[in-house]
Amino acid sequence: MRLGFYGFGSIGMLTARLAIERGYEVVAAVDIAPELVGRDVGEVLRLGEKLGVRISRDPSVLSAADVVIHATGSYLDKVYPQIANVIRMGRDVVSTCETLAYPYYLYPTLARSLDRLARLYGVAVLGTGINPGFLLDTLAVVLAAPFHLVERIVARRSVDAAKRRKPFQRKIGVGEDPKVVEEKLKRGDITGHVGYAESVLLIADAAGLHLERIVEGQEVVPAERDVESAGVRVPRGMNLGIKGYGAGYAAGREVIRVEFHAYVGAEEYEEIIVEGRGYSVRWRSTGTPGDIGTASVLLNIAEVLPEYGPGLLTMADLVPFKPKFAVQVRR
Repeated sequence: MRLGFYGFGSIGMLTARLAIERGYEVVAAVDIAPELVGRDVGEVLRLGEKLGVRISRDPSVLSAADVVIHATGSYLDKVYPQIANVIRMGRDVVSTCETLAYPYYLYPTLARSLDRLARLYGVAVLGTGINPGFLLDTLAVVLAAPFHLVERIVARRSVDAAKRRKPFQRKIGVGEDPKVVEEKLKRGDITGHVGYAESVLLIADAAGLHLERIVEGQEVVPAERDVESAGVRVPRGMNLGIKGYGAGYAAGREVIRVEFHAYVGAEEYEEIIVEGRGYSVRWRSTGTPGDIGTASVLLNIAEVLPEYGPGLLTMADLVPFKPKFAVQVRR
């Protein structure tokens, strides 16, 4: 498989390294960072040899790829022109854009436009990653497969922000005054986590469930004492990170809930609870590394994506299981 990379930041580089390790061919890379443009991909990745592929500002180099890994932004309205450009090259796209995971929620017009364009050029487009894209949505759908009727699904993920990249720590306000972080979140200066509603809707879509409403929110986590983890120290009273949630309602009650906790010193785990008619199941992990998890999901999807196109797809289109919620059959 020949891969092109639109965006060669931390996730793009890691995904490229893993792709080469798998034996895939990296044929193009695009970025605007002055320190990257013109350099050989092999040099940037410190492979010990040059690949003969230079990082370019010109997206047209991506036409040499079979599939393009897109990793430049979280909001579809900002990255739409980039993705549309790749579609017009006739290349399949797998993107880390969180709002593309279920674009019909925030950007229904852009989503329909992308779908029409992808069908016109005979390619597949999909937004995915570790979260949203897998841990709090696709995995929950899979775990609901052995249930006749589902009453409620709750999915939680908790990560120690001290063990994440500095850019991630900045976007959740680690070490800052909690009140300042709250204001930054309100103004949109920082995003916190993006994708609560998208994860809720992926689960609902896979189940064919119409939700009456969706609620999502985030809050800061002030340190009640000095906290230190993985070399990151946050004094008492300063912000450790964020806690957030998304909830979907049907028949007047909450039937889907996803939560994401990301703060310094947090226990690392994922937990999914499926409450069914007659019995419930609780699944819990010891935590999934976010970056390598994202890169792995991108590559695993890129390999099979051409089999599912053309058009704009979501993970709900790919997962074979279609759980049924009890509220869908009640009279």
